[in-house]
Amino acid sequence: MSDKEAVIELVKRLPPDVSFHQIVQEIEFIAAIREGFEEIDQGKGISIAAVEKMIDSWTTK
Repeated sequence: MSDKEAVIELVKRLPPDVSFHQIVQEIEFIAAIREGFEEIDQGKGISIAAVEKMIDSWTTK
C-alpha cells in the first residue's frame, strides 16, 4: 500500500469530529511505524537482546 493510500485509509477510520492536529499526530505515528519496518527490512534494526541490555543498563546502578 502506498503512503497516500495508507493516509486515506487512516482518515476514513477516524471519527468525524477529529481535529487537524489529531489527524497530523496519527499520520506521524503511522509514518514512524512504517519507517521502522523499512529499517528492519534493510537490516538496520536492533535485536531484542540488545534492547534488553540497554534497558537493563538504564535501570541498574
